[in-house]
Amino acid sequence: MSDVSPGLDLTRLADWMPTALPGIAGEQLSARLIAGGRSNLTYEIGDGDRRWVLRRPPLGHVPAHAHDMGREYRVMSALAGTGVPVPATYALCTDDSVLGVPFYVMEKVEGTPYRTAAELTPLGPDRVRTISLRLVDTLVALHEVDPAEVGLADFGRAEGFLDRQVRRWSAQLAASRGRDLPAADELRDLLVANVPAQSAPGIVHGDYRLDNVLVDSSDRPAAIIDWEMATIGDPVTDLALLIMYQKLGRLSGGDVVSDSASAPGHLTEDEVRSRYRSRGGRDPAHWGFHLGLAAYKLAGIVESLHARHLNGTTVGAGFDRIGALTEPLLELGLTALRDH
Repeated sequence: MSDVSPGLDLTRLADWMPTALPGIAGEQLSARLIAGGRSNLTYEIGDGDRRWVLRRPPLGHVPAHAHDMGREYRVMSALAGTGVPVPATYALCTDDSVLGVPFYVMEKVEGTPYRTAAELTPLGPDRVRTISLRLVDTLVALHEVDPAEVGLADFGRAEGFLDRQVRRWSAQLAASRGRDLPAADELRDLLVANVPAQSAPGIVHGDYRLDNVLVDSSDRPAAIIDWEMATIGDPVTDLALLIMYQKLGRLSGGDVVSDSASAPGHLTEDEVRSRYRSRGGRDPAHWGFHLGLAAYKLAGIVESLHARHLNGTTVGAGFDRIGALTEPLLELGLTALRDH
């Protein structure tokens, strides 16, 4: 590995690492950007035979609250020992003189973030089914954790969570839109008019899907990663987002968005929901609203990434095509609200 990674000053990092993790030979530090990240940047860094992972915000001007390294670091640290698989956390740096932004270093967990049906299909339908079953079971385990018992009672404000989610993603779309999207206004109005009562508060990952879970060689979840949108709120939103990702992946055929759910043996959308409930997950009442909100959220994320691509502040492949997903997502959201 070498210092060819945008957003990472390896010389300054090499000076800082020994102060945070004693025993590291900073002058031997090397790094590479791990491909696949569409928001915060993730790097593998090494010192001889040892490896770690470093996370920092994306390049360019971004809202600090949307890429809070301290929140990611805190929630993973809190979940250690709960049975929810997370990487071990080692050091959080809030000194901007090192990389210009806050960042943290965590364990490099061995595992595969399956993203495409092509990656899963060679495993065979039985193994794929096992992986997708365990994906749902791990989500249930996360939602069973009492935030207060792991020191996360103040990690988010549960009251009014769904209302705030609608407002947040409305603001995100408004800030990113550079084109006419009439379906966005229609979906927003329907969501505002149909906000339901919330389920009991729990830890929400905020972007739960198969390629945000590292799967080990025994087909077990080794670590949930990418906690940048984690908070305390209504956990049913995680389930709805997982299923909306499946819907979108089937529509896009693996172009830009993961189509892993298309692999033979993977749970269908109805089976995911049924498995979640049968294993003790919350009963997802008002399902149409939750699916509509999930589609609206993804549309906000996609449109923001599209805008950053146009501004030249993205790193990675596929951003030139991401903007084509916004309108299909909005239509999926409208359909969900009308049909459920």
